[in-house]
Amino acid sequence: MRIRPIMIITATAAAIATAGGMATAATGTPTATPTAQSKPAAAPAAPAAPASGGGSAATGATATPAASTVTSTTTTPIDAGTVAGILGSCLGSEASQYQAVIGVRAPVASSDTDGVVIAVDSAGQYVQCESKGDKGTSMSSPATFINDRLWGTGHLVEFFDSFSTPAGAGQVLSLGAGHYTADVAKVTISYGDDATEYPAVMAGGAFAYTAAISTGSDANAFPPAPYVHAYNADGKEIYNQKTQPTVKNTHP
Repeated sequence: MRIRPIMIITATAAAIATAGGMATAATGTPTATPTAQSKPAAAPAAPAAPASGGGSAATGATATPAASTVTSTTTTPIDAGTVAGILGSCLGSEASQYQAVIGVRAPVASSDTDGVVIAVDSAGQYVQCESKGDKGTSMSSPATFINDRLWGTGHLVEFFDSFSTPAGAGQVLSLGAGHYTADVAKVTISYGDDATEYPAVMAGGAFAYTAAISTGSDANAFPPAPYVHAYNADGKEIYNQKTQPTVKNTHP
């Protein structure tokens, strides 16, 4: 069963041009935060579930996440041939319209997910296809995530789909993705109350993150929520999801 963590969604101001290559891996080495991280007075409120399309919905659970440990955020590349197959099975006849910019395997696999492929078309429309082997699926319908379609404009980051799902006894796979404006030079992810930030994979205006999280022996434990941080080229934090829980609900 997939768990949808509480995710705060903001939207991009404009489409991002595609990059010439595809990002395929990240080391997962924690990064030192250039600015002090402060714990918010209260956890951000859960946004309402989108009427349709992508984005994350809150689970509605009130249980406090149990003590947990991020055991790995290291990704490995998906080869170009497999990436093409993943997009083909995810998008069907529309796959040829998209150029892959990110294709990575997660550090741990669940029963139906072991990685993610992000692709973009010539109009700057992004798609997230979760992978299992050489197949791709999307948790949202339609699979294409169109810039500003759901949450308006004027911010730095837009999320696609984000979830946590069991990956064996006492272990959870956390995976998410999104895109960002040209103001953003670095995206990192922290988990729960731990201030440690882990680098996201970035390319072509998109980012993706995965993590293996140990939740211990409690089979009902909820994993910690991921929080996105964005930095500009000078290393200044310009977005912190823990302290800027802004939701743009602009459904038609």
